[in-house]
Amino acid sequence: MRYLTFGLLLVVTAGCTAIPDIVHQPQFHNPFPQLSRVAVLPFYNQSDDPTVDQDQVALAYYNELQAIPGFEVVPVGVAKQLVVASGTAPQTPQDFQELARFMDVDAVVVGSVTEFDSYYPPRMGLTVRWYAANPSFHPIPPGYGLPWGTSEEEFIPESLVFDAEFALAKEQLKTQTPPAPDQEARSVASVSQASAEELLDPAAEPEPIGQPAESIPLGGPVGLGLVPPPQLPADWPDPRGFVPAPPSPERPPSRPQNEPVLSHTRLYHGNDAEFTKRLANYFYFRDDARFGDWQAYLQRSDDFTRFCCHLHVTEMLAARGGGGKTRVVWRWPIGRYDR
Repeated sequence: MRYLTFGLLLVVTAGCTAIPDIVHQPQFHNPFPQLSRVAVLPFYNQSDDPTVDQDQVALAYYNELQAIPGFEVVPVGVAKQLVVASGTAPQTPQDFQELARFMDVDAVVVGSVTEFDSYYPPRMGLTVRWYAANPSFHPIPPGYGLPWGTSEEEFIPESLVFDAEFALAKEQLKTQTPPAPDQEARSVASVSQASAEELLDPAAEPEPIGQPAESIPLGGPVGLGLVPPPQLPADWPDPRGFVPAPPSPERPPSRPQNEPVLSHTRLYHGNDAEFTKRLANYFYFRDDARFGDWQAYLQRSDDFTRFCCHLHVTEMLAARGGGGKTRVVWRWPIGRYDR
C-alpha cells in the first residue's frame, strides 16, 4: 500500500511527464521466400509533370522495400548498370522475365508514376508490377495467405476482404465472359490443331471436359427432387485457393506464363484522413530531427514520395499475408520536458 501511495503521489507531482505515449507500430515481413532477391528498375513517368525524377522514385521504393525483413534488394545504380550490360531495352513481360534471369534475381520491379503534383494537397499515383525470373510463378492475388477459416479471420481489415473478394470475382467472371473475335479465332485454330494431332495419334486418350462429378457439390432439395448440381467450368477459381496448399512430395508441373506475379496500383492524396493518420504514425517512429512535424512531409516532395512508396510496399504485402502483429511501444517524448 505504501508503494502504491508513493506511485500515485509521484504521478500527481510529475503530471503528464510521467505518463508515456502508447503507440502501435505496424510490422511487415516478406511472405514469399521464393521472391527474396529483388531488383528495382528506374520508374517510368506517365504523369503530366515532366519534372518527376524517375531515379529518385525508384530509390525511395528501394529504401522502403529494403527495410522490410526478408528482402535483399539490388541497389538502383547496380540495376541500371546490369540493364545496360544486358544489351536490351526491356518492354514486354517476356523481356522483364529474361532480364530477371540475366540479373540473377528472383524478380524485377517495374514501376510507373501515373500522377504527381507537389503543390498542396500533394498527389501521387503509383503502379508497380513484379515480374518473376521463373515464368511458372503465377500471379498472387490480394487475399492470398491471409488467415481465412481461422479464429484470426475476424481481424482481417474490411478493405483487404473487399480486395480479396473483388480479385476472386474478377477471375471467376473471366470464365463467364465470351471471348473477343480475335481470341475466338485463335481458340478455334488451337482446337483444330489439337483435333488433327489426335487423329494422327489414335492411342491418345481424350481429356475430360469440365469438372469431375465427385468434386461438384450436390444441390439442395426442390419439392420432392433435387436441384441439379451446378456445372462449373474446369478452370473455375476456387475460394480455397487463397489458402496456401500443404507441401507436396513432388514438384508441380511447369506452366509458363507472362503476367506479373505481384501488381498494385494506388493514388494517394495528401488531404485524405487515412493517409495523414498513417503519415503521423510513420513520422513518429522515424525520429526525424528536422524542423516541422509530419505536416512538413506534405511540403517536401522527396519525403512525400518516400512515404507514398512506403504505403505502396506495405499495402501490397499486407494484402498477401505480409502483415504481422503490431508492436506496442511506450515512449516518453522529450518534447514534454522542453515546456
